[in-house]
Amino acid sequence: MLCGFAKIVSLLAVSQAALGKIIYAGINESGGEFGVWSPGNPGFGLPGRLGVDYAFINKSTVDIFVDQEKINLFRVTFLMERMCPLQYGLGARFNETYFNAFADAVNYITLKKGAYAMLDPHNYMRYNDPSQQPFSGSVIGNSSDPTAATTKQFGQFWHELARRFAQNPKVLFGINNEPHDMPTELVLKNNQEAINAIRSAGARQLIVAPGNAWTGGHSWTEWSCTDCKPSSDFMYQLVDPLHNLAIDVHEYLDIDFSGGHDACEQPAPQNLEKLTAWLKEHKLKAIISEFGGGNNEGCINMLSEMLEYLAANDEYIGWTVWAAGPIWGTASPCCGPTVGSLEPGAITSEGKPNGFSTVWPAAIKPHIPASKLSACSLFFSPC
Repeated sequence: MLCGFAKIVSLLAVSQAALGKIIYAGINESGGEFGVWSPGNPGFGLPGRLGVDYAFINKSTVDIFVDQEKINLFRVTFLMERMCPLQYGLGARFNETYFNAFADAVNYITLKKGAYAMLDPHNYMRYNDPSQQPFSGSVIGNSSDPTAATTKQFGQFWHELARRFAQNPKVLFGINNEPHDMPTELVLKNNQEAINAIRSAGARQLIVAPGNAWTGGHSWTEWSCTDCKPSSDFMYQLVDPLHNLAIDVHEYLDIDFSGGHDACEQPAPQNLEKLTAWLKEHKLKAIISEFGGGNNEGCINMLSEMLEYLAANDEYIGWTVWAAGPIWGTASPCCGPTVGSLEPGAITSEGKPNGFSTVWPAAIKPHIPASKLSACSLFFSPC
């Protein structure tokens, strides 16, 4: 007899709280948010053309990562202004053309290949103008901005999205990418609204909640602007009735933690110490959903040290490196022009092998667990 979906996710929730193992290991698939950069032109590239302005995955790439590289998690980015067009506003009314293309990507990863997909609204907890992301757009829930989407609307959006994937146990819900420069109390409020909405939609899967300050692990216990109190002061207050919640953390290794430089100068084990202690104190788990480093010996060593640290500390249950994607071309998502993307078969802007041929085999692949856990394998359920 096939095990029930509710049983699967409930058992997985228990497993994440009880076990200290890397359950998820994988990569970001970035591209669904592309094609909107145009300073001074709000609405540029919306809704956009699939395969021209944006794309979610190359299915052949997913095949390579699952079948050959043996990863089990893809963080799949999308843009809320495309999912919820500006003429509708943020909420439960979707652009079905965009959603269907996104769902096709998610279903290929999860139903065809048997891996997990983390849904990633790549919006910096902002909505209505992605033309200069990550800084444009109104902060969700900002009551002093009459153009801002409300926290309630954010909940309506998440209720609808979660409802549509509620019966797929391989889906994870990432609440929003990198909130920043906003009151940390508001990040907490928006996160809790999303959690409530997801659970009220009948979805029981893992929810991954960000903090403020670009959800940086190194800055988790620090102020980041005048109204940006430490994430550590608030995120432990999140309540999930199913106790199936993880903290979303980003941690780049360059000098300013941006991922914009090729040299790695920030050691993750030391910089994550305070976050790790906080997670342990509050009995929480975390996923490092973005990190990366340059194509050089120093970064390869420091990336390895980081992944060894995560594996050695029970508070971390997974990671996804930044980034592959179908339309990066020769551009570098991270860490200098010598890396390029992690998309198999692509090259760098210098015409050389990209990060899939350099950084990936040297620093990432050796740390993919040989046997990753799942809701079924943990409890010997014949799923």
